[in-house]
Amino acid sequence: MLVLTRKLNESIQVGDDIEIKVLGIEGDQIKLGIAAPKSVEIYRKEIYIEIQEQNNEAANLSTDLLGLLGNKDDKK
Repeated sequence: MLVLTRKLNESIQVGDDIEIKVLGIEGDQIKLGIAAPKSVEIYRKEIYIEIQEQNNEAANLSTDLLGLLGNKDDKK
């Protein structure tokens, strides 16, 4: 993991298209601004993990349903 130190109003550039800027510091929280193309999805980590879990559950459900439909055809 790359670790960088930034002060208020300083930025980090990721590739050509993404800039992350420190907008504010209040107590133990920092406020970040992220400038990126609309095609780049940006999530808080806990939300990203939740989306991945929901996608996995949906994929497993789809596989289970397809299996049930396949068993139905076998009984004919």
